[in-house]
Amino acid sequence: MIACTLSNLELRNIIESGFSPGACNCTVVDDIMTVEVIDPVTKRQELLVSGIRLDKLDTSRALSLLIAKLRADLQDAQSMHKHALAS
Repeated sequence: MIACTLSNLELRNIIESGFSPGACNCTVVDDIMTVEVIDPVTKRQELLVSGIRLDKLDTSRALSLLIAKLRADLQDAQSMHKHALAS
């Protein structure tokens, strides 16, 4: 199981590097992760997802799927922000 064999630091590094060159911060408290993605230019928070249970990150595929979902959520949030600015 990935979450059992990787340290929190390693998990954070894998997820944060999935958003490079953007800024991503992961925090873990009581085996629950929060992911925050910040626009590196404006420093505006673009995405905040909390409640990610580490016990669900039990395979490399689960990690990949989480990063893909977070990227999709980020794209949706960016699209909504651009749409709101255009209105």
